[in-house]
Amino acid sequence: DEDLYSGGRMLRLLQGDVGSGKTVVALLAMMPMIEAGYQAALMVPTEILGKQHLTSIRELTKGLGINSAMLTGKMSTTERRTIMQALANGEIHIIVGTHALFQEQVSFSQLGLVVIDEQHRFGVNQRLALTSKGVKPHVLLMTATPIPRSLTMTAYGDMECSLLTQKPAGRPRIDTRAVPLDRLDEVVDGLKRAIAQGAKIYWICPLVEEPDELTKKDFEGDLAATEERYRVFRQVFGERVAMAHGKMKSAEREEALEGFAGNAYDILVATTVVEVGVNVPDATIIVIEHAERFGLAQLHQLRGRVGRSDKPSSCLLLYAARCSEAAKQRLKVIRESDDGFFIAEK
Repeated sequence: DEDLYSGGRMLRLLQGDVGSGKTVVALLAMMPMIEAGYQAALMVPTEILGKQHLTSIRELTKGLGINSAMLTGKMSTTERRTIMQALANGEIHIIVGTHALFQEQVSFSQLGLVVIDEQHRFGVNQRLALTSKGVKPHVLLMTATPIPRSLTMTAYGDMECSLLTQKPAGRPRIDTRAVPLDRLDEVVDGLKRAIAQGAKIYWICPLVEEPDELTKKDFEGDLAATEERYRVFRQVFGERVAMAHGKMKSAEREEALEGFAGNAYDILVATTVVEVGVNVPDATIIVIEHAERFGLAQLHQLRGRVGRSDKPSSCLLLYAARCSEAAKQRLKVIRESDDGFFIAEK
């Protein structure tokens, strides 16, 4: 509030742990801007995250006469043109969008606040392209990956930093356990019982999305293992199993994610494409296969896909018995703490 009413320009980084309620904070920053006659833009890295934000914003602003909409590159030309016209006329108060927001032809009536979610997923030029669409609009960057203080000062020395360290009330701690991979059959049997009681489950496979981080052989092996896990689970659990990974066509991946968020699927076999910005409050179990191959931040982010409601949630870390000492330490840290700031320091 002090930033917005100071007469100067806000430039602030909001670091909030997984599921801490950053969207609500962003909305609280937007409200006085809209009241003063300005527009707010929320830029997100993926369409599915954008849809989730738009649903939350509409739910929270119901009956307030606030018009919110979404702009993505996948819309039809007619849809896009209609929204761009309404933006330029000032009829839209809050626009949620992907990279499509900073295209040259997108113009605003009076852009007063730019919020960039998962800001590390955007380059400096992309941020500038959006902020230049207003006359020095306020800027709020948000990240769910807390950054150690020393790095924050180095990378974001020109910004004020806010920490959102608490989670919404009533969220139970996620029960986190490490289980050796040779007990896989027991885990699958446990999932059958959980599904019979109405559970929704993420099963994460260790596929790095960028092939240059692995040898091509490793990458293809991981992809085959993910698809094999999906095939096996379809045989074990039937048709209510979906799959999502970075090499699928985006429409197929969106269908799988939306079906899992709805009532079409009980299990989602996925890679780290679900690491950030997938919000399915009904999901209460996440199993991370070969957890020893993931970094601390990734493990914490993935675990944050569950525990998003008042239902008890659990996270199973399946690890290879012959993993390194460093990997064992990482699993120990994740088991013992659910504090993203502590984990970031580690």
